[in-house]
Amino acid sequence: MKKITFVRHAKSSWEHNVSDRERPLKKRGINDSHLVSSSFKETNFTPDTIFTSPAVRARKTCKIFVENLYKSSIDVRIEEEIYDFGGSQLINFIKSLDNELNKVMIFGHNYALTSIVNSFGSKYIDNVPTSGLIKISFDVDDWNDIKKGITTLTIFPRDLK
Repeated sequence: MKKITFVRHAKSSWEHNVSDRERPLKKRGINDSHLVSSSFKETNFTPDTIFTSPAVRARKTCKIFVENLYKSSIDVRIEEEIYDFGGSQLINFIKSLDNELNKVMIFGHNYALTSIVNSFGSKYIDNVPTSGLIKISFDVDDWNDIKKGITTLTIFPRDLK
């Protein structure tokens, strides 16, 4: 069984004159990430590895989750392929994961995440909101074999306020 927890990066700020990759989080984004990660903590899900996009907003969101959930050492990897907005690059990344990994967490971007969770999950989601979390389980042993899975959890900030 393979499990993926997807998290869309938190709300970012457009106030700064920086490249897309360097956009920081807004205060609301920081607060929402704390809210969602605190709720997710109740599930006791510990991934084998966490992967994040190299974009500042994704890395900072990841950092908030790691600090709130996994005080101990956990493997976090920054992966260029996750800086994807369409989804095909991210799907290729997932399908090429090491089969020794059974549970992963991925911090990424829209439209890619909404497209992927609707293609692979069992629950239609109109739009994965910023700081939104979706967990999908697949009844396979090889990442390359993932097709349709079961959406086992969604946590969106608006549902916690």
